[in-house]
Amino acid sequence: MAGQRYAFDSFVLHEEAGTLTRHGVPIAVGYRALLLLAALVKRAGEVLTKSDLMDAAWPGATVEESNLSVQIASLRKLLGPGHQGSEWIATVPRIGYRFTAAIRKEDSAAHPGDHAAEPAPSIAVLPFANLGNEAEQQHFADGLAEDIITRLARLRWLFVCARNSSFAYRGKAVSAKDIGHELGVRYVLDGSVRRSGQRLRINALLADASTGLQVWAERYDVELADFFAVQDQIAESVIAAIEPRLFAAEHLRFQSRSPDSLDAWGYVMKAMPYVWTWGSAQEIEIAQALLARALAVDPDYARANSLLAWTQAAQVQLGWADARNALVTSRAMAQRAIQRDPEDPWPHFAAGYVHMVSRAFDQAVKELTEAIELNLSFAFAHVILGSIYAYGGMPEDGLHHTAMATRLSPRDHTQAGNLSTSGLCHFVARRYGEAVDCERRAVELRPHFGTAWRTLAAAAGMAGDRDIAGQALAEARHLHPSLSIEWVENYHPIVHAKDRAIYIQGLRIAGLE
Repeated sequence: MAGQRYAFDSFVLHEEAGTLTRHGVPIAVGYRALLLLAALVKRAGEVLTKSDLMDAAWPGATVEESNLSVQIASLRKLLGPGHQGSEWIATVPRIGYRFTAAIRKEDSAAHPGDHAAEPAPSIAVLPFANLGNEAEQQHFADGLAEDIITRLARLRWLFVCARNSSFAYRGKAVSAKDIGHELGVRYVLDGSVRRSGQRLRINALLADASTGLQVWAERYDVELADFFAVQDQIAESVIAAIEPRLFAAEHLRFQSRSPDSLDAWGYVMKAMPYVWTWGSAQEIEIAQALLARALAVDPDYARANSLLAWTQAAQVQLGWADARNALVTSRAMAQRAIQRDPEDPWPHFAAGYVHMVSRAFDQAVKELTEAIELNLSFAFAHVILGSIYAYGGMPEDGLHHTAMATRLSPRDHTQAGNLSTSGLCHFVARRYGEAVDCERRAVELRPHFGTAWRTLAAAAGMAGDRDIAGQALAEARHLHPSLSIEWVENYHPIVHAKDRAIYIQGLRIAGLE
């Protein structure tokens, strides 16, 4: 039944919405795994053959049986052990699988909104206010919030609103109750930072958004050298205030490896806004200059290496750099960053992006999945994973992840990237009209978005709208002067030749030679 939910233990599967929650907190689950879980829970207690399950997860497609085994293993890992260590999904030798839990069916009509019930542990971390006299010190305030988000997002029982949505409230006088309602969170953390010479004064306040009341507050007067230790203290205090029992069990999970130099960290935080824009040549160059300064201070700083690798691969994707040299360099930088700090999601994110631009589909999926495992609120990683699936010819998987990104970060200023990825998914699925709609909205939000202009030209060409196709191609060539059929064939991230051929056909109709 459309709109029905399937509950078992602390989990709820909402098939229509494409979501799985545990204790009310959304869980990052892949599209094929979600289809398999839906098939299993709807016939809980029955034995489903491997053929049944493959038809449910890959309808109309021919795939190897090993794909089913991989997805079942992924689901088992995601769900964890059942009661007394039993498996939620039992193997029936030589036949298939059986879902062992008792299922409770819930009609969504009885739950008109996610906010009707008691909110699960969830939080938005707002950008801290810079109370110093120098605007130059804003990166301390932003970086403090950014790092706390990363730490908290490692806790699987806590939903952490993605950074870009919470940062949308910068400088706005909005009550904690209103923020909680708009973002769907129970708690709101904000504060301020004032730097005076080598000393910092940090104020932090945690409010219960359901009541607007303060539940914890603290002031820290520390030396600059103790800045990273204060981040851990704030994160610990927030968790202890929200769920003291869970904190006692998991408090080590969010601890991150701090960089060796506060100066290197500062340059990275200054670069971050230009990385998030995923945009113009000038913005990427500004980010690269700041990241180079960070690496001059600390050559092994994992986050700096990974973000620099990201920007170099972005230049290739946008047609501004030689692919052969830039991708070799960026791939090596991302791998070094992973080796330096394998628990930081950004190196895995950057490595996955580099692999995507290199048409290395399996490696790209692996690294982006790892990045999401390490930061469950990493909405931008879902956008890039959606792009990977689109380029790899799996558009419905891609749309699943763009939808997850929207749920994680409903007020995200990177919405243009999400729209363009959705447009690419529709293009690969041969839904050219929907692709045109998405890409037009993307370039309206971000006029310098070269990859969106390219896909808009191809989609409009295939849709038969030569006027829009020609206009989009003109914009794409303005941003990417070397754009040609040869470039698309050799360097565009689309993996399969048949999909590239249709993309090229659309660009030819638009006027590309």
